[in-house]
Amino acid sequence: MHDLDLTSLRLFVAVCETRNIARAAEQHHIVASAVSKRIAQLENTLGNVLVERNRRGVAITGAGDILLEHARGMLAGADRVARDMADFGKGIKGQVRVLATVSSIAEFLPDDIASFLQVPEHREIRIDIEEALSRDVVTALREGLAPLAVCWDAADLEGLQTRPYRRDRLAIIAHPAHPLASRKQCAFKDTLDYDHVGLPASTAVHTMLARAAAIIGKPISYRAVVSTFDASLRCVRANLGIAVVPREVAEPFAPTYGLKVLPLTDSWAQRSFAICFHDEARLSPAARALAAHLQALAAPRVNERRLRPN
Repeated sequence: MHDLDLTSLRLFVAVCETRNIARAAEQHHIVASAVSKRIAQLENTLGNVLVERNRRGVAITGAGDILLEHARGMLAGADRVARDMADFGKGIKGQVRVLATVSSIAEFLPDDIASFLQVPEHREIRIDIEEALSRDVVTALREGLAPLAVCWDAADLEGLQTRPYRRDRLAIIAHPAHPLASRKQCAFKDTLDYDHVGLPASTAVHTMLARAAAIIGKPISYRAVVSTFDASLRCVRANLGIAVVPREVAEPFAPTYGLKVLPLTDSWAQRSFAICFHDEARLSPAARALAAHLQALAAPRVNERRLRPN
């Protein structure tokens, strides 16, 4: 198979997005026949029909859908290379891409990275933070899509090197009129008689709560499922139910929203986060410096833990 060229892939993506060869050609300021030729060359190279022409434009085939997904990833990677090289030419001494979970970004990671960049020798380093679920963070790290990641340390980190990072505690967030609101803290089992506002099933918090409920032997009744912590707080403010959210996320907003924060007393509610990478020896100087900075901010008790084996 011949190498796939980026120009053909860009034109193919444009055709798929517009569903029309003529419009794709207009976007790229070339003639439609040139776009058709590029698509035909791709089909010949890959040995599959990628688009089917019809009166209204084109329809993407099954093979075309597969190529479209890969093409977008390849083009995004190429754009990132071009951007990084341009920034390096402007004097940036290093660039680190960090994948991180929603909780770590919502709680402490941005401030910790900001403190890293305030160090004079780090001011010419650029940090790109990308949000992802814990499982996706680990997968991307294993596939070499990022040098560094921050996620919940209960994730499947086998084969990765880790360093301890910060901790948080999950808490119940309740409307002042809720029956639990008079408490100062709460056990998870005591919440299962009430409606919850939950996060998607793919999140680490949802998985943890489902496991805890299964052990107790009682289901969680979800009245609403939302995609962000902020949306959870808004639903609780509307008294749609209680929510389990990191205390560190809820406490800054609780007075404004008029909500009660009740730390969970269950042992599993205390969570630890880890800094993860494939091989410290292969990290760039910038990535190694950032990892060391983040590790230095770990809670004292977590710092005493032995490092995970490779």
